[in-house]
Amino acid sequence: MGKDRFEFGKNWAKFLNNLTDEKIKEAEKSLKEWLGMSDLTGKTFLDIGSGSGLFSLAAKNLGATVFSFDYDINSVNCTKTLKERYYPTDHGWHVEQGDALNKEYLSKFDKYDIVYSWGVLHHTGNMYLALENASNLVKEHGTLFIAIYNDQGRESRNWTRIKKAYVNWPKFMRIFLIIPCFIKTWGPATIYDFIKMRPFHTWRTYNSNRGMTPWIDFIDWIGGYPFEVAKPEEIFDFFHKKGFNLKKMATEGKSYGCNQFVFKR
Repeated sequence: MGKDRFEFGKNWAKFLNNLTDEKIKEAEKSLKEWLGMSDLTGKTFLDIGSGSGLFSLAAKNLGATVFSFDYDINSVNCTKTLKERYYPTDHGWHVEQGDALNKEYLSKFDKYDIVYSWGVLHHTGNMYLALENASNLVKEHGTLFIAIYNDQGRESRNWTRIKKAYVNWPKFMRIFLIIPCFIKTWGPATIYDFIKMRPFHTWRTYNSNRGMTPWIDFIDWIGGYPFEVAKPEEIFDFFHKKGFNLKKMATEGKSYGCNQFVFKR
């Protein structure tokens, strides 16, 4: 990976070292609740930016035929690790390296029942092209499930500068970003826990509903560059013009997290 890009896969490799059955079940639960389906048998599932591979695994466990790709070769290797661990001889799950911005690469794909790209397309460097490319891979009456960082205005621009600094600074200097950002993101909850006489309760009971861990999520957040954001209505308008209907949405209000959308074509 070159400069100006966070190495997501190296972060995910650490996550896989502590992957548990409980986290896998949380991922399956998240998919079922958001897609409104208890079973994906007979469905095709495209995971754009598979990262750790956790949600590809969850889709496979629910019965889907899965295709996973990621730009980051270390993320590809993480996904391959899970396939080899749980489905070593299954031909219904394919994993490879690919670029969500590369129309020539994407032209080889069929259209899918479910296209999934959670917290990925805003890290490509050209979010709206990535959104367009993802939309073109959804079957008629198919489902698109995406999550895009919430636009906080000036706060988002500040985070963009921090993230860019993180990926460009030498590793030994990153601590000078990590400490103040950790205080900013986790300080209020930690203080509250001590006031309530339950030290680090929020950290110890952290549950992102996606099977993640607090430290992996934090590093993913502070280092995640390229970084783009959008207001919920901008994402809605973009897909509405392309013939998609919004089926489910959760927004972050004034927070810096991801707005989540499920669209039906």
